[in-house]
Amino acid sequence: MKKLFRNLSLAFVAACAATAVMAQPASVKYAPPSQSTPLGTTFVDWDSLTPKTTPVGQSRSVFDSPTPTLEKFEVHITTLRPGMTSHAEHHHPWEEMLLIKEGTLEVSINGQKHSAGPGSLVFFASHDVHNPKNAGDIPVTYYVINFYTDLVHTVADKPAAEQAVPGKLPSSVIDCNSLPTTPTPTGSRVTVVDSPTLTFNTLHSHITTLNPGQTTQADMIDSGDELFILKAGTLEARVNGVTCRLKEGSLFYCAPNDKRTFKNIGAGPASYQVIKIVSANTPKAAPAK
Repeated sequence: MKKLFRNLSLAFVAACAATAVMAQPASVKYAPPSQSTPLGTTFVDWDSLTPKTTPVGQSRSVFDSPTPTLEKFEVHITTLRPGMTSHAEHHHPWEEMLLIKEGTLEVSINGQKHSAGPGSLVFFASHDVHNPKNAGDIPVTYYVINFYTDLVHTVADKPAAEQAVPGKLPSSVIDCNSLPTTPTPTGSRVTVVDSPTLTFNTLHSHITTLNPGQTTQADMIDSGDELFILKAGTLEARVNGVTCRLKEGSLFYCAPNDKRTFKNIGAGPASYQVIKIVSANTPKAAPAK
């Protein structure tokens, strides 16, 4: 009987150890981009994005390509039904952002839960364990944004929260709607974040609002890789002489040093959020002409 009890005890310990191993958050491995040609400035109308039904809701694919300066740039849009989780807790070396379009997301970061409502920007720092869940009673839709720099392959395999490197942006949930608004001659501007991270020299985001009929400075240029997401209104964007009209929900990638001009062609304010990455490969700004 003692021998049987000992065998059962050992089996129980082994089973507990196996369960503990299985319970560890998964480490997601890097996958090369599905497209090999570097992405140039590209406009994507919301209505052109065909939703694909998934077990938890819907998914819309947008980008998965290298850029002139980045090894990979990937964007997709997820819709979660009430009660659904996008994925189990996991972590990865690249740093990821979520921008909430509609609904409220419950975000777990290193075991702590946070609420992210419409307009919130969520930043997952390198190797911090995370997962998003729709804990509400209506669908939630959000943009998933991944910029991959060379540092993705050399960053320490340790949660950013444990590394606690001074000056590097930690995982954050930012309520963009509560940030101070600065009036401008054409509308207003909100600075969301401007900080180095573990894999970016700089992560910058701001929200520009143009009043009806107002136009930005002509042929603006920036040396960073930039993603623009139209949050409200109707915008006419001209990049390198090519013009495109965009409505709410649409987005576009702007390659480094491309010339751009934006005009509000709607009856109400037009607001767009810019997310810019500066890396070691970012070129110097082209001289204005």
